[in-house]
Amino acid sequence: MEIISYVKTVAREGEQLADTAQRAGTEALVPTCPEWRVADLLRHTGSVHRWATGYVAQGPSERTPFPDAPELAGEELVAWFREGHATLVRTLSEAPADARCWTFLPTAPSSPLAFWARRQAHETTVHRMDAEAALGVAFGAVDPHLAQDGVDELLTGFHARPQSRVRTAEPRVMRVRATDTGAVWTVHLSQEPARTVRGDAYAEEADCTLTGEASWLYSALWNRRPLTGPGVTGDAELARLWADTAGI
Repeated sequence: MEIISYVKTVAREGEQLADTAQRAGTEALVPTCPEWRVADLLRHTGSVHRWATGYVAQGPSERTPFPDAPELAGEELVAWFREGHATLVRTLSEAPADARCWTFLPTAPSSPLAFWARRQAHETTVHRMDAEAALGVAFGAVDPHLAQDGVDELLTGFHARPQSRVRTAEPRVMRVRATDTGAVWTVHLSQEPARTVRGDAYAEEADCTLTGEASWLYSALWNRRPLTGPGVTGDAELARLWADTAGI
């Protein structure tokens, strides 16, 4: 995906998140994040947006402290979120393509601007789902190619890091297939961080296969809906392991 597509996603999803959170109310519980209320969701995502803005705008080469969110509530908190979101969109839109700054995933794009635009596109989309869960409505649509990209970032980026808790005592293989985009990932699980290979050519037989539209895989692998049902075949214990340990 091109940087401009990510930026448009950040803009659209952030607006939807704010609108949905406003409708739900800042005291509403967030079922997809059991310890959160909507206020926590807005504070977290608003702080992440400001954190990302700082990298793109100021160009630090090392990790910087995560900003604290103010103790606001109600309309004031929604307004604070909207302000930070608008600043992020503007910063991503106006930054030079060769901007340099710190990034943090092992499979990050070579362009830091592309990395932060991509990361915030998925950060905002997933948390938009959380706002919808708080309101009690079905998740809005996710473009299949965006969903595929988000699954790829999760599998090849986040869970390739030492911080990932998705581990198995013995080597196991989990295959992930997106029926609408044709994307396939083969995830090698062991006592080490997961090793994910795109595709399944010449790959060994999988112990568990997850099959479905990219948007279902996206929401399920990010633990926003149960990883169960006819799309899970083989050893369902691996799917349960993912649900229990894959939280970011």
